[in-house]
Amino acid sequence: MRGLLPVTAVILLSLAQPGDAQPVQQPSPETAALSTRAGSWDVSDTFHIAPDATPDATPDVTNGLVADRRMVGSHLEEILHRAGDDTPLRIDYLGYDATAGQWDYVSIEARIPVAVMKATSSGRDDPGRVTLRFEPFAAPPITPAWDGRFLRMEQVITEDGPHHETKDQYFTLADGSGIRWLAHRYDYRRRR
Repeated sequence: MRGLLPVTAVILLSLAQPGDAQPVQQPSPETAALSTRAGSWDVSDTFHIAPDATPDATPDVTNGLVADRRMVGSHLEEILHRAGDDTPLRIDYLGYDATAGQWDYVSIEARIPVAVMKATSSGRDDPGRVTLRFEPFAAPPITPAWDGRFLRMEQVITEDGPHHETKDQYFTLADGSGIRWLAHRYDYRRRR
């Protein structure tokens, strides 16, 4: 009997077909769409520190940024850095949670002192235009007007073809004004 047990196990294992294993789960359409954004992208950042009060208000523009993107499981990882310098300025992850029916996003910012930032969509946005809302967070010490205030932020990621997209970040400073403005526009162009 003892000799039959190992032989029986070997026979049963040899009869098992590859189809008997758990089926490989196909990625959701959202995950498949994210995977097309992997690669290296040139990025410029246009930053408006406050709502434009005058027509001649000049934003801060940072060129020469690179976003390296790859899929990590079902999430698109993005590492933003300066061209010629691999030191991360920001690392973020965007993914679709099919169970909750919403997009999830997390960002780790190295340029300014803020905590890990998390956001979700309010529903099943199309992968070509995802709107994420962040919990209010303490405004970073960029300007004295922001000291001791909270910011509300909304981020809209818009894909404009396979080689161009934008990340627009709208801020609302908790100063009683209720003014919402386009604070950051990250413009992405796929490197050829």
